[in-house]
Parts: sequence; C-alpha cells; structure tokens
Amino acid sequence: MKLTTAALATTLAASLASGAALAAEGKPAMEKCYGIAKAGHNDCAAGAGTSCAGTSKVDYQGNAWKLVKAGTCVTIKTPKGKGSLTPHA
Repeated sequence: MKLTTAALATTLAASLASGAALAAEGKPAMEKCYGIAKAGHNDCAAGAGTSCAGTSKVDYQGNAWKLVKAGTCVTIKTPKGKGSLTPHA
C-alpha cells in the first residue's frame, strides 16, 4: 500500500501531537508559593524593587514567589512561617 504525502504528513502530525499531550500530562500541576524563596532565588517579578527571576533582596520576601508542586505551598516551613498562596508584607 502506498501512502500519499498528505497521509504521511497527517500520520506524523498526529503522532507528534499525541506525544506532546503525553509529555504535558506527566508534569505535575504547579502553583506560585510566596514567602519561601531565599534572596536571589525567586522565580519572577516579586513586586517593588524586583524585575524578574533572581532579583529578590531578602530571604523569604513576602511578595517573592517560587513555583512548587500544587498543594504543597502551605506546608512548606521557613524561619518566617509557612508558604502562602498570596503575597504578603
């Protein structure tokens, strides 16, 4: 049986799409967790005085966040308390 170029392209595209979907399913859901990042280790903009990743100035800055596995943030303990799903002072 001879495959046409269009049929081959369709088969290849479907294979790639299903592979990408499987890869996405294998990643855990993530959430922003505030107040757990060490100075310079936040994941992105942390409010006034920061521009993006790695710019927090103090350990456990309340408005600096890191991505963590969903459902774990509020269980993370720091010297300044537990992680928070919302920014704080």
